[in-house]
Amino acid sequence: MGDYSVSDIYQGGYSSFKPNYGSTFVNYTMNASKLGITTDPRTANIMQDSSTKLNMGIKQIELALVSPEVFDSIPKQQLKEISRMSKLVGAEVSVHGPVLNSTGITQQGFSELNREEVERRISDVMIRSHDINPEGNSPVTFHAGEGILGSEWKTLGWGDKAREAKKIIAVDKESGKMIPLEEEEKFYPGGKGGEIIKKEYSPEENLKIINETEWDNKISQLFFNKERADEILEQNQTQIQQLPLAEMQEREKKGQDPLGGLTPTQQQAYIKMRDAQNYLSEINKTANGIFSKAYKFGNEEQQEALKQLSEDYRKDLEKNGGSVLGESKAMHKLLINLQNPEFAPEMFVPIEKFATDQSSKTFGNAAFNAYKQFGNTAPILSIENPPAGFGMSTGEDLKNLVIASRKQFADRVIKEKGISEREAEKLAEKFIGATWDVGHINMLRKQGFKDEDIVRESEKVAPFVKHVHLSDNFGFEHTELPMGMGNVPIKEIMEKLGQKGFDAKKIIEAGQWWQHFQTPPFKETLEAFGSPIYSMQMSPYWNQALGFQQGYFGGYGAMLPSINYESFGAGFSRLPSELGGQRQGAEGSRMSGRGME
Repeated sequence: MGDYSVSDIYQGGYSSFKPNYGSTFVNYTMNASKLGITTDPRTANIMQDSSTKLNMGIKQIELALVSPEVFDSIPKQQLKEISRMSKLVGAEVSVHGPVLNSTGITQQGFSELNREEVERRISDVMIRSHDINPEGNSPVTFHAGEGILGSEWKTLGWGDKAREAKKIIAVDKESGKMIPLEEEEKFYPGGKGGEIIKKEYSPEENLKIINETEWDNKISQLFFNKERADEILEQNQTQIQQLPLAEMQEREKKGQDPLGGLTPTQQQAYIKMRDAQNYLSEINKTANGIFSKAYKFGNEEQQEALKQLSEDYRKDLEKNGGSVLGESKAMHKLLINLQNPEFAPEMFVPIEKFATDQSSKTFGNAAFNAYKQFGNTAPILSIENPPAGFGMSTGEDLKNLVIASRKQFADRVIKEKGISEREAEKLAEKFIGATWDVGHINMLRKQGFKDEDIVRESEKVAPFVKHVHLSDNFGFEHTELPMGMGNVPIKEIMEKLGQKGFDAKKIIEAGQWWQHFQTPPFKETLEAFGSPIYSMQMSPYWNQALGFQQGYFGGYGAMLPSINYESFGAGFSRLPSELGGQRQGAEGSRMSGRGME
């Protein structure tokens, strides 16, 4: 038959009809109605930008108001107009609120004033966002732990296995100062044959050592100061005991010199006693401060033990009749008891725990403020995981933060609205949830984690998800590409999110695609998810259109190139180039030399 072959002139061939066609297809199908796109985060003219996006036929749109300055530049009238426009076209609108640090942690340490200011800002965003959907519950997303460093992990934990850290960022609960704790080798003398003893400490063990050492140092300093007082009392004990203290106190009450009538030896003893009392007074102040810290930051078991210690101290003071010698003995006993490591409060904690405690107040209170004003039509506060590496970036951390924020919300509802605990919990579940950013969690790869780890973190947070952000990357940089163009295991993530993920609004965040390719990432996302082209939810699908040269986005291709129309003046100048229209910048027809306006 000759040395030749016959090939299809139709470029796509039969493969175009396969449901899984295309290199970007992620093997997980999603309808176009479930997908949305963001506005340009750089502009406050959200009316114009939203109108442009909605003209594409998109039914979900998110106002990307990530800059506090941009958000405050939006006229209040535009939010109301957005509401009217969305009703007109049948679209749903969500909000990405300003990126703020909800923890109160600053470069100078923790500041409650700073945390309260952020809480007021978030409350304001929630209340203003109500204008977008006055009739009901639009999600408003805020980042968790934005701008603070997080711990680094060896294992992320699953089931009963706790996660292991290779680096902990520890925070002083009182000051907010942070210190990094890593795995460490320490060397000690005393081995057999002069051998040096080597011991390895995990970050968790170093954290425990720091807490115990910090406590022991404080108590040791008190003992040092008390030794000076004891030295004075011991050297002058006999003379002090012989002082007519009752008479001296009586003279002092009458405004007389308490030293009047005393011998020089007695006067000297009195001066020494006052010196000892001054030492004891300072020790007492410091001890009270330490005791207060132990009680404030201790657990319930420690607090109960401290209550008993306080009662014993009171009895010891009464038993010794209030004398300086008796006070010294009572103080000594108190310090001996406080020196017990069991009383050492957990002053340094992992940043994830500290940030959860503080951020839960911020988010819980902000959600409650919106609920107090709007009731059942209040917006939903949805907390987003920041890029992996920042505080509270894992599924475990986000889950814990949502739970703690819901508790804060429920406690306020019970206290101020007088409703039952069960009803308060239902309201908390309704108005506070999670936004799961699949691109952010994929950045665990730079810490050495694999697909299965990323999927497990998604599974941990799945019951709390109300919103999903879609962006692809390669796990190292915070880039945002359309799905199917990086290595985010989106199919497995969506399967683990289950019905919660299916029902949630899914917003395409593809900033780098906008920046570098300057086209909307919506078509690429439709191709990645194999979305049906028709509303009847049937074939063909957008990923199959890749093989059709006659596809709307593909132009006529080599068989009917647009240059033909430009060259021979077919009169298609006002049509899109995909349908044979004139290429932008073309001067006119080859035959007439005139533009075809």
